[in-house]
Order: sequence, then C-alpha cells, then structure tokens
Amino acid sequence: MNKLAVFPGSFDPITNGHLDLIERGLKVFDKILIAISINAGKKPLFTLDERIGMIKASLKGCIFESCVEVDAFDGLLVDYVKKVHANAILRGLRAISDFEYEFPMSLMNRNLSEEVETLFLMTGLRCSYISSSIIKDVVVAGGCVAGLVPEPIEKKLKERLLNDVGAGQNLPRIVVSHAKPEPVLHKLAS
Repeated sequence: MNKLAVFPGSFDPITNGHLDLIERGLKVFDKILIAISINAGKKPLFTLDERIGMIKASLKGCIFESCVEVDAFDGLLVDYVKKVHANAILRGLRAISDFEYEFPMSLMNRNLSEEVETLFLMTGLRCSYISSSIIKDVVVAGGCVAGLVPEPIEKKLKERLLNDVGAGQNLPRIVVSHAKPEPVLHKLAS
C-alpha cells in the first residue's frame, strides 16, 4: 500500500519553502497530493487555475515530479483526506506562531476524524522565513525574490504585481521606483 499525504494550503503562490517540505515529506510518504484550498473568504492574487498551472510549472523537471499531484478542495480538509484515501496531512512549521495556529487545527481534524493523522515537519533553515505573503510584499516593493520561489513563479509575480496585467482584474496597479536613493550624509558633531 502506497503512503499518500495531503499537503494543503492556498499556495498563492508556491515557494521554495513549500517545495522543500514536499521533497522532505517524500522521505516519509510515497506520494504527496498538493491540495489547494478553495476559501471564498480569502481573496487570492492568482486564480485557482493559475495556481494549479504555476505549481505544475514549478514541479517540471524536479526529481520528485512524478511523486506529486495537484488538486483543489472545498469544505473540510479531513473529508477531502478521507475521500482521496490519504494516510496523513503534511504541514510545515517555521516558527512557534505556526505551531500555535496549526496545533488546535490538527486537534480539531483529529476530533472530526480519528483516522486522519497530521505530520509536522520543521521548515528547512534556508526557507524558515519564506511565506507567500512576504514574497508578494517584497515583489511589490521592487525587491528580488530569486532563489526564494521557482523561476516560473518569480516571472508571474512580476507580471501581476509590477505591470498593468492586474488592471482588468480589479487589482491595484503598483508602480515601483527602481531608482537608487541619494545617500544621506550625516555631519559628525564636534
């Protein structure tokens, strides 16, 4: 019997931190199913179809590509996990604050279905500060996110956040100045 884990999230967008967890999770599981949560309350930057396409593009050429699938779900995560006959939920922890959020969620999932286990993996040190929100903020401010997200994601973020692409989707047009600020010289008090 193959061991399958569901790795849920909004993946708006997927980051190298997510890919690191998937790669390490595959040391425990035979297959990982990336499950994009459809949450009507959240307003993602990218559509569901865009996120699925971006994840697939990010997995292209990875040594573990054949062991990962992408899907979307709505409703209770435990119901989805049972529906796909998975063995567990895979979650990453970057900091204590993640644990404080994830721990009660895992207990509630366990309360809803005793068959569903949650496996927590600590995020790798080189990815411990990466989140989708921080990535978007850095791009908006004109910063470089190379090495923090897969190349296809970096390109899509720049298109969406720095160009006029978002205008037709009621996204704010963001103009970022790439000019270097003048150095500030301070006089030393004598």
